[in-house]
Amino acid sequence: MKTSIQKLSLLVAASTLSIAAPAFAQKQTPPEGGPAKAFTVPANETYTLPNGLKVTLVPYGIIPKATISLAVNAGEINEGSARVGVAGLTADLMKEGTEKLTSQQVAEEAARMGSTLEIGAGSDQTKLSLDVLQEFTPDAIRLLADVAEHPRLPQSEIERLKNDTLRQIALSNSQPQTKALVRFRKILYGDHPYATVLPTEEEVKKLALQDVKDFYHGNFGAQRSHIYVAGKFDGAAVKKAIEESFGGWEKGPARMENVPVMKAQHVLDLTDRPGAPQSTLIVGLPVPPATSPDTVPLIVTNSLLGGSFNSRITANIREQKGYTYSPRSELSRRYHDGYWAESADVTTQFTGPSLKEIFGEIARMQKEPVSNSELKGIQNYLSGIFVIQNSSRGALIGQLQYVDFQGLGENYLKTYVANVNAVTPAEVQKMVQNYIKPEEMTIVVVGDKAKIADQLTPFEPAK
Repeated sequence: MKTSIQKLSLLVAASTLSIAAPAFAQKQTPPEGGPAKAFTVPANETYTLPNGLKVTLVPYGIIPKATISLAVNAGEINEGSARVGVAGLTADLMKEGTEKLTSQQVAEEAARMGSTLEIGAGSDQTKLSLDVLQEFTPDAIRLLADVAEHPRLPQSEIERLKNDTLRQIALSNSQPQTKALVRFRKILYGDHPYATVLPTEEEVKKLALQDVKDFYHGNFGAQRSHIYVAGKFDGAAVKKAIEESFGGWEKGPARMENVPVMKAQHVLDLTDRPGAPQSTLIVGLPVPPATSPDTVPLIVTNSLLGGSFNSRITANIREQKGYTYSPRSELSRRYHDGYWAESADVTTQFTGPSLKEIFGEIARMQKEPVSNSELKGIQNYLSGIFVIQNSSRGALIGQLQYVDFQGLGENYLKTYVANVNAVTPAEVQKMVQNYIKPEEMTIVVVGDKAKIADQLTPFEPAK
C-alpha cells in the first residue's frame, strides 16, 4: 500500500509531465490506411439430398469447434391471421424434448458437447443451432435432426410458455420504441404479415397445442431446410451423420413466397404519451429489395446519412445540437422486401427541430455530392467491419444463410468490399434522390401530444 508521501510524489511527477509535455509535443498525422482487403469466402461445399435438404459445409478456422445451424423457411409469414404468434410458440415448444428425449435430456446432451440448443423463429425462418467441440460434430447433427424431425411438443408446457410470451409482450409494449415500430410497420405493410411486430395478448391466449402441431406439420420439412456446418470437423463423418439423420426426413411442403407490395406514402402518425420527456421518432419509406443492383450503393448511402456513428444525421442532432443520444438509420430487410428508416428518441421540446434537421440532411445530400474524403472514410469503415463481422463460425454461417435466403449468389460476399469501394459521390447523390425522399416518408411519433402537436404541423401532408 502506498504511503501518503508516495502518493504525493506520484501526483507531483504526473503534474510535471503534464506541464512539460507541450514543450516536446509535435503535431503528428497518422499514417494513411492501406487498401481495403477483400473478404475471402472460405472454400465450401454445397449439395442437396434426394429429399430436397440443402447442405453447406465450410471448413474454417483453427479452433477445434464447429457450429451447426439448420434454417427452415417457416416463420411468422406462414402463421395466417387466425394464429398470430404460433411460429414463436412452436420454436419455444421444440426445445421441450423429442419423441425419445425429455427436455432435460436434450439439454444434458447439448451440454455434454459443450453447447446449448438455440431455437428461434423470425419473420421468414426458424433456426436451430448448436456450437460444439470438434469431436462432437456428428453427435450434434444427430441431436439437431431429432429435434427438428421429431419434436415432442408437450401439452404440459404450453401454458407456461404462453405466459412467458405474455410477459415479454407486456414488457415490450411498455416501451415507446415498440409502440412506434408497431405503428410504422402497420402503415407500411397494412394487412401483410410483415406488419406484425408482436402478437397481441388475445392472440397468444387463444393459441392451442393443435395450432402448434398444424403449423409444424404444415411448414417443416426437408425441401424448406438448409443445414450449415462451419469450423473444424471430419468431413466424411459429418456427411455420413447428415445422410443418416436427415436423409429420411419427409420432403414436406415447398417454400411459400408472399412478397408484399408497398407504396411510399406521406403520413404523419402521432401516438399520445402524456408526460413523456422524450419523443420517439421513426421516419422512413420502402426501398428496393436486396436483389436490386442498387443494394450496395444504398448500404454506403445509409451509412453516410445515418447508419454509422460518423454519419451526417448523427453528427447533426447528436453531436452538434444535442437533441438525442442514439439516432440511427437502417436498411431493414425481409424476403425480397425492404425499407429505409431513421429512428431517434429526442427531447420533447426538440421534436419538430429534430425532424427538420433529419430532412435537412437528406436534402443537402440530394443537392450536393459528398466529398471524396467523407465517402472514403465510410467505405473504409464498411470494408473493415465486414471482414471483422465475418471472422467467426456463427457470423460466417449467418452471411451464407442471408445470401442463400435472398438468392444473391456467393459472388455477393466475394465482391462486397470491392463494390463498396467502387461507389462514387455521384452514385450516393443518385441513391438519395431516387429513394430517400422526405415528401414520400411515413413519419411516426410517440410523445406528449400537448407539447409536440404544434411542432409537427409543418410535417403534415398537404391537404
